[in-house]
Amino acid sequence: MGNRDTSSETLHAVLRSAERPSWPQEERMIAFLEHKYGQLVTLDWVEDPALRDGFLLKVGLDTYDWSVEGRLRQFKDAMDRLEHGEQEEDIIPLIRETVRAWKPRVAAEEMGQVLTVGDGIATVSGLSGAMYGEILIFSGGIRGMIQDLRREEVGCILFGDDAEIEAGSPVRRTGRTAGVPVGEGFLGRVVDALGAPIDGGGEIRAESYRPVERPAPGILDRQPVNQPMETGLLAIDSMFPIGRGQRELIIGDRQTGKTAIALDTMLNQKGKDVICIYVAIGQKASSVAQLVETLRRRGAMDYTIVVSASASDAAPLQYIAPYAGCALAEYFMEQGRDVLIVYDDLSKHAVAYRALSLLLGRSPGREAYPGDVFYLHSRLLERAAHLSEEKGGGSITALPIVETQAGDVSAYIPTNIISITDGQIFLESELFFAGQRPAVNVGLSVSRVGGAAQTKAMKSAAGAIRLDLAQYREMEVFTQFSSDLDETTRRQLTYGQGLMQLLRQPQYHPMAQHEQVITLICAMAHLLQDVPPAQVPACNRALLERIRVQAAELCRDIDRSGRLEPADRERILAIARDFLSEWRPSGSVKQHAQQ
Repeated sequence: MGNRDTSSETLHAVLRSAERPSWPQEERMIAFLEHKYGQLVTLDWVEDPALRDGFLLKVGLDTYDWSVEGRLRQFKDAMDRLEHGEQEEDIIPLIRETVRAWKPRVAAEEMGQVLTVGDGIATVSGLSGAMYGEILIFSGGIRGMIQDLRREEVGCILFGDDAEIEAGSPVRRTGRTAGVPVGEGFLGRVVDALGAPIDGGGEIRAESYRPVERPAPGILDRQPVNQPMETGLLAIDSMFPIGRGQRELIIGDRQTGKTAIALDTMLNQKGKDVICIYVAIGQKASSVAQLVETLRRRGAMDYTIVVSASASDAAPLQYIAPYAGCALAEYFMEQGRDVLIVYDDLSKHAVAYRALSLLLGRSPGREAYPGDVFYLHSRLLERAAHLSEEKGGGSITALPIVETQAGDVSAYIPTNIISITDGQIFLESELFFAGQRPAVNVGLSVSRVGGAAQTKAMKSAAGAIRLDLAQYREMEVFTQFSSDLDETTRRQLTYGQGLMQLLRQPQYHPMAQHEQVITLICAMAHLLQDVPPAQVPACNRALLERIRVQAAELCRDIDRSGRLEPADRERILAIARDFLSEWRPSGSVKQHAQQ
């Protein structure tokens, strides 16, 4: 078609339609293309019976889609651009106005085609203008995200079943990066890595749409971490405090109580105006369902969002899940609210990313992980912050979880994440199997924020408990084979054993701040020294109940203000001494003589 001169600067176009265009139609089409591209154009026609009510015009990398499907897609895109969060009475007139004003247009789209597909990975050619992280649309509406840019092709991870995609299938650019819907409606819900509900609770009404990848707040947009994020666990709040905006790693072997610590911390946020987000990566769906049921039964789902990419989900969904959870957290943080986000766990996240990288043909490095696996987690965890007052003062506190093998904290992924976070809580298998729950290793655990994240009452009450416990653990090692101990050493051992018993805490029973402060004051004053270690937990529970009854206003004041005056300390000690004078190892309290 077309008898024009074909020089080296001539542009070649291909028209696909069910019927051959007339000569005037062909002339108008060529004139349009020459005006747009500033070159001479030759036009070839290819018969395509499927295009009975439209055509496809391909010019170089550009495709003009005037098929029925293309025009319907334009209409859908126009509807998708409507503002989120409109009230129902507002959205209907807006839809009506959009429908009236909409007109299909002939616009160039950059279309590519699939070269290879398999294992959740597709290689696509013909998308020279595509960007890293851009979303592509494949056959059947399946979405994918570009993760590899090469000279002649791009590598893409797929967020869906690739059964409908085959070599030669068309691929369309969207010009948008990956994102998830966000909004208040997500509270109390369980969603997948793309923000779609999976709990059977119906559709979630989104208020906005946020990219999953976003730069972390700058230094000038932050303020120091100086407000506590109380876990309710005495062993952590007293020795390794976590602040709002901090990143505290929970690390340990399999089945040592890592998730239990995160779960108790979430339960402890009830009534404290903190939004909790739990991101499950590579876990069994039954385990996630059990955790959701626990949260719901204890009234914590009202302020919690669960993002689940289970072990049965494809590696691309496990890869993107923590970023989607972080996008949800940022939505609330920018409203000036405090958010606690748990990544459970980043070991499986790194494995999913390794699988994607190897399938994309990237070179393996140490332990077969790609060289950018550090950046994978640093750009995620750096988004945790305590924003400045000018930015609203909101915060994201991150609790990443990492699994070790035989307690090896020097492995590749653990060392990477230790260097990114502001401290770690190391759970020791030997302590766990000895019945110490939470099984926190005092020597290897640390919080780099420290006392700045404690209230004055907690800081005053905790004293030197960490040093005392470290001395006890060291002394215990050297004296376990000795039967001849002097009285001073024996009392120090008994004191240390009592402290270890005090730090034992049942799951799902976080302690209020006043309970922790009272317990620490009495322990550090050696008031429980003469109580047999096995009786210490029962004695402490009874003591807390006595003080709660006799000094209720003091307990409320500690919880509310976070302060402890010297007179308050003396009052607590006086009540404790009076109580302990009546305490008996059997757990009974001697009745008063007066009846």
